[in-house]
Amino acid sequence: MDTIFTKIIKGEIPCYKIAENEHCFAFLDISPLSQGHTLVVPKIQEDYIFDLDDELLAELTIFSKKVAAAIRKIVPCERIAVAVIGLDVPHAHIHLIPIQQDSILDFKAPRVKLSAAEMSSLATEINKASTPKSIF
Repeated sequence: MDTIFTKIIKGEIPCYKIAENEHCFAFLDISPLSQGHTLVVPKIQEDYIFDLDDELLAELTIFSKKVAAAIRKIVPCERIAVAVIGLDVPHAHIHLIPIQQDSILDFKAPRVKLSAAEMSSLATEINKASTPKSIF
């Protein structure tokens, strides 16, 4: 059975896509801890991140680094935090979360509310911030 992330990758569920390549896909979290909170997933459906083969895990990490750099150009923040929890959706994923301080990383805290227009604009701006364009 397809996960919600697989359905997003296939275009069956809409998302605010940041970037994709042959093996990886990045999109804004619809329930973000902060503005710009992004999920990076492999296009194959694998539940546990460390069950990915070494090449795909390395590619996912490098892809995440490039997405984080683009987020940092657009969203004012001190750092991009990285979290791999993976219990809520059985599809390996990396959270990239713009932070000013580490207290924002409480996944049980109230989430940031952004309108559809704000989410769309943010996704577009982060995508445009990637240089060169060929990295995605």
